Amino acid sequence: MSKVHVFDHPLIQHKLSIMRDKNTGNKQFRELLDEIAMLMVYEVARDLPTEDVEIETPICKTTVKMLSGKPIGIIPILRAGLGMVDGIINLIPNAKVGHIGLYRDPETLQPVEYYCKLPVDAEQRELFVVDPMLATGGSASAAIQFIKDRGCHNIRLVNLIAAPEGVQRIQRDHPDVNIYVAAMDEKLNDHGYIIPGLGDAGDRLFGTK
Repeated sequence: MSKVHVFDHPLIQHKLSIMRDKNTGNKQFRELLDEIAMLMVYEVARDLPTEDVEIETPICKTTVKMLSGKPIGIIPILRAGLGMVDGIINLIPNAKVGHIGLYRDPETLQPVEYYCKLPVDAEQRELFVVDPMLATGGSASAAIQFIKDRGCHNIRLVNLIAAPEGVQRIQRDHPDVNIYVAAMDEKLNDHGYIIPGLGDAGDRLFGTK
């Protein structure tokens, strides 16, 4: 069964609280999501492997730790996932970015694919699939399956807010994919929105309705 990591760092929780406020404007919302994404990936990457490397400082030679193993790929689920990319790139500038375009049918709540393009070496990378909201889990599960269908298996799911229903869906469909969230909320409402949540993350990012 996949593990769920909930980050309770005070800075993350403070910034997320401001994002939840309906009076927070688009500009501040985008900035906060960028900042939280960077703080979260610091923890998501905690168990990445390192190796000993010899370098020479201005004083002497020494052995230091540097990242080893698979390079990183970031796969935002369009469109709201785009709001998390820059924060992660700021911390991991050599990461490559792919894109998966999905939308949720308002009647069936099922995901519909309209775009998928991954780095050419995606199967050789540790992939962070990012999307602010994990609601029903349908879109995230479909995105992960699209990635697996292209030969990729080293996948982590990174969300700002999750509902228990979405977490259960990912654990059922993809027990090999660990989940990283800033908050685990109460439940979904009848329209598939997270309660208390923060509304539609894409609309609040881009000023649309």
